Amino acid sequence: SHNLSPHRFYLHPELSKDLVGTHPPGAHSLVAVSVGYFIEDFVDMLCNQKLHQSWELLFHHSVVIVCFGIAVLLHQYVGFALVALLVEINSIFLHLRQILLMANLVHTTCYRLNSVVNLGTYVVFRIATLAWMTRWLFLNRQNVPPATYAVGTVGMAIMTPMNIILFYRLLRSDFFK
Repeated sequence: SHNLSPHRFYLHPELSKDLVGTHPPGAHSLVAVSVGYFIEDFVDMLCNQKLHQSWELLFHHSVVIVCFGIAVLLHQYVGFALVALLVEINSIFLHLRQILLMANLVHTTCYRLNSVVNLGTYVVFRIATLAWMTRWLFLNRQNVPPATYAVGTVGMAIMTPMNIILFYRLLRSDFFK
């Protein structure tokens, strides 16, 4: 969706200053639809996967559903949720990696190319975005109510290590076999 692109910050410079009360047209709908997707994926995993295979993703989805749900219900922090959705750009390449693994195409140029793009987008859209969000939360702690600050801080404290561990696993699996 065009709502995810970085040019949104160019078209809506107020977003970079106010991620709490300001959001571009369509952003609230995008975050609401994303909550729906995460709920659907959560239920699908519960029904179709063994818990020991999917507990990390179920946990991830729970955190996202709570944080995005608050933004949607309160019509606040939609801009912050929009920034968080930048992380999902990397999901395209994570999912493509999974498809290539299932198709037994590990030893192909396509897999290698995807591995490099996956790692690059992982650093830019997952690690850098989460670092920026953590920094924003810390710098704006005076303007954020304590309960919301707690939810945001706990969310970041969960997501950041999870993403660093996944990054390490990807590195080990795709580059240091």
